[in-house]
Amino acid sequence: MYIIPKPYKVEEKEGQFLLPYDGVITIDNTCREAYFYAAILKKEIRESAGLSLDIMAEETNNTVISLGLGLADEWKDTKEAYCLEVAPGKIRLAAFDAAGLFMGVQTLRQLIRQGKTVIPCMTVSDHPKISTRGYYLDVTRGRIPKLEELKKFVEKLSFYKINQLQLYIEHSFLFPEHSEVWRDDTPLSAEDILELDRYCNMYQIDLVPSLSSFGHLYKVLRTKSYRYLGEFPEMAKEPFGFVDRMRHHTLNAAEPDALLYAKRMIDRYMELFSSRYFNLCADETFDLGKGRGKAAAEQKGTQSMYLEFVGELCRHVVSKGKIPMLWGDIIRSFPEAARELPKETICLNWGYDANETPDAAKVFAKAGIRQYTCPGVSGWNQLIPLIRNSYENIRRMCDYAITYGAEGVLNTDWGDYGHINHPDFSVAGMIFGAAFSWQGEILPFEEISRQISLVEYEDSLESLVELLAGLPEQGFGWRQAVEYQEKGNGSLEKGMFERTDEDLGKIREVQNELYHRIPGIEKSQRSRVAAYLTGLKGMELFAQAGSLIGEKEFGIKRTEGIRGKALAGMLEEWFYDYKALWRSVSRESELYRIQNVVYWYADFLREFD
Repeated sequence: MYIIPKPYKVEEKEGQFLLPYDGVITIDNTCREAYFYAAILKKEIRESAGLSLDIMAEETNNTVISLGLGLADEWKDTKEAYCLEVAPGKIRLAAFDAAGLFMGVQTLRQLIRQGKTVIPCMTVSDHPKISTRGYYLDVTRGRIPKLEELKKFVEKLSFYKINQLQLYIEHSFLFPEHSEVWRDDTPLSAEDILELDRYCNMYQIDLVPSLSSFGHLYKVLRTKSYRYLGEFPEMAKEPFGFVDRMRHHTLNAAEPDALLYAKRMIDRYMELFSSRYFNLCADETFDLGKGRGKAAAEQKGTQSMYLEFVGELCRHVVSKGKIPMLWGDIIRSFPEAARELPKETICLNWGYDANETPDAAKVFAKAGIRQYTCPGVSGWNQLIPLIRNSYENIRRMCDYAITYGAEGVLNTDWGDYGHINHPDFSVAGMIFGAAFSWQGEILPFEEISRQISLVEYEDSLESLVELLAGLPEQGFGWRQAVEYQEKGNGSLEKGMFERTDEDLGKIREVQNELYHRIPGIEKSQRSRVAAYLTGLKGMELFAQAGSLIGEKEFGIKRTEGIRGKALAGMLEEWFYDYKALWRSVSRESELYRIQNVVYWYADFLREFD
């Protein structure tokens, strides 16, 4: 049987445990969370095995599963430790605290999901090597999930023992008296956050506030009220662009009101969370000292400007009794200066290449800086994430976390260029992070893919993830489509069109194989798998659009004779289905911006005829 993440120690034993229809789950009532955990287990048993077991607070002759706080004192300083014993007549789960009990319940759920009513006997002794195992979800640059979907995602994160969640916010929170910023969006409200924080606590997940407070304030700095706070107020008059949103819009650190604005937003947002952390972001301050702040930069340098501004924000967070976090991309170039920040500060060391090196982790460790390593699920700019790329990146960054003493791993899921990918498609990448950050043991790609296919998708062939990992990084996909629409042919290279036929072949091969795999997927999971067909169709259509553009721009001969008008109609029909998929899990948010791109192409392609 598979257990994700792989436990510290598993001892297989003779015999089997047969789950009886009239069995009882007994809880240790001295642990106030035990009933809730038992209820989660009861639900799993009902859905996986079809049995309904009662929950009681006293041992009876029918007790077949017991949950309690009975772990030896030697485990008391080991966070989230548990011991699970499966014997022929009974299952015993013991932990030192509620967090360990919850982790053990998740392991038992995975065994029941696979074995139903028959579980092989074993003893599992387990605890994590990395204390914080997190997930970072962009809910700003295109897609804002519905609250009920965020709750479902919390449940899924906890199933794989993830214990921290951060939501990336630029403008997508409904700050009072801030309507000019969020008026054309469907933002999260204070009530949403308070409810989600409560829900995360129930599932042993720390919901950490994360708010852009220096760079990446695109919509804020385009408003009439706040544009004066930025380095380039005149850019507010430029039309919206997915590309420009990623590159500009930094607060002017030389403007006193900028610091006051950042502190005010931090204070308002912080009060909604029970977490002891606050992520200031403060990354990619590309424009710092290049516009309104140029004179200050010439006098003191951009490094000093950055440190002064971020240092003041960090000290402000500490003064509120919280631990500040910030992305480490700026400060990694002058790490010795991090000593000027409060000692509590945690640098989030991100890097997303498949061949990411340990250099940054090594630099932070040598400088004595607290750090998390932050890989990514490789879903941004893609209709379907690059699964193989995410595996290679995540396994390296988890290894670096162990090697260089990082306090945590924060696996990221960004939404560049509209967050085009369906959120559920990032699950494989999420599980890579969960699996490799628990004990630091890296399983081969083929092995972890089999495990995810069975445990997560209930795929009897154990091959779904590896199939999807065969998709190409398109020469002309969503990213290139956006850049061509916004920047024209100056964004193009001939090589991206020369591989269109190869891309189409791979996409169609996976598409065809997926149809044949669906019968082997558990019925309850088939709609999730079928959603990939929508993503695959979009990949195919944009590849075909790229083929037509390649002929127009570079004279590359097409092997397929589809005409522009026909392709435009197919694109519009596909987007009708895509919108339904989006609305099934997400608020309306910036779907209209994606629609603008798709319909621009439909109109453009009709000109080819």
